[in-house]
Amino acid sequence: MGPSRQIAFVSLIGLTLTVAGCSTLPSAGPNANQVLDEAKNDGQKIPRYLVADINPRTVSILARHPQSSLYERFGARAGAPSTVIGVGDTVQVTIWEAASGGLFSSAAINGVTAGSHSASIPEQVVGRDGGITVPYAGRIHVAGLTPEQVESTIIARLAGKAIEPQAVVTVPRNVSNDVTVTGEVTNGARIPLSNRGDRIMDVIAAAGGVKAPVHDVFISLTRGDVTGRVPMQALLRNPRENIYVRRDDVLTVEQEPQTFTVFGAAGRNALVPFDAAGITVEEAVAKSGGILDSLADPEGVFLLRSEPVWLARELDPTYPIPPGAKSVNVVYRLHFKDANTYFLARHMAMQNKDMVYVSASMAMDFYKAMSLFSTALNAAAGPAATAYAVKGL
Repeated sequence: MGPSRQIAFVSLIGLTLTVAGCSTLPSAGPNANQVLDEAKNDGQKIPRYLVADINPRTVSILARHPQSSLYERFGARAGAPSTVIGVGDTVQVTIWEAASGGLFSSAAINGVTAGSHSASIPEQVVGRDGGITVPYAGRIHVAGLTPEQVESTIIARLAGKAIEPQAVVTVPRNVSNDVTVTGEVTNGARIPLSNRGDRIMDVIAAAGGVKAPVHDVFISLTRGDVTGRVPMQALLRNPRENIYVRRDDVLTVEQEPQTFTVFGAAGRNALVPFDAAGITVEEAVAKSGGILDSLADPEGVFLLRSEPVWLARELDPTYPIPPGAKSVNVVYRLHFKDANTYFLARHMAMQNKDMVYVSASMAMDFYKAMSLFSTALNAAAGPAATAYAVKGL
């Protein structure tokens, strides 16, 4: 093939690449049109993902997304739970009678003292059967009762035996009213509850406080067979979430760094930590170095995440959701050529493990094709120019 034909052949290849061929060119990912087209899944009944534009309606739907709440999970309570007696607690009972000569009275000594109308029963540890023994009243079940309830039971048992009896029940050592605190705290332990009532933050403080940055900390509360989990910042922002704990609750303090991933024509492609209690989409784009004006398509910035089915139905009631699906992959599209999108992005919260993809401008495909064409043309022209130069000598 002669030099002129070689150059013409390379030119034809370059023109073909320029006109036809973005899919054959190197790229960090799909362009905006490809992201939209690939959602259709080649004509299948169920699309590969749902595409939703970020607009006031979308932001409003996302704002109604219910957040996890300990207050809602465990019910609203007006005050601290009552302290009840449990197995292993130490109970002391003191009984008074209205006059001398009763079951618990002592006689006068040498006619000098009038004697005592009361008696203190030695401290008892509540047995595994949940009871204690009171003279003349028998075995009394006290586990699960408040001291006031036990007092009423003792008085009822002694009625007709003692002289107008009165009783006072105290719990010198309460070992059953405690909660377990474990995880990222300074001193994990069983923390005894006070009679005034203790909230979540109280028992965490009693365990020495958290060891991890607050914005990375999550609190799990297990009560019976029910568990709720919220970020610690939720307790700090909303005092209502700092609910009273109850006996046998288990508090687990977990450190879970919040991150999102950035791909494409952004300032940096990386796994980016939140480094805060929560960030918005606007802040996430800034943390990733912004979009590169020399490469990026400002109308092709995407946020990718999995959303619950109910939310997907609100975003697009016509989207076909597979039977039994619990979540739907959603691609949110941001049009950063519209200045209002910046305000909307400020009101849209990022979630842990979100992905941000910034697509390259379609013009970049043309520039890449022209660059390859120019390189190939120069390579073909080099031998031809040398041949002509040699021939002219």
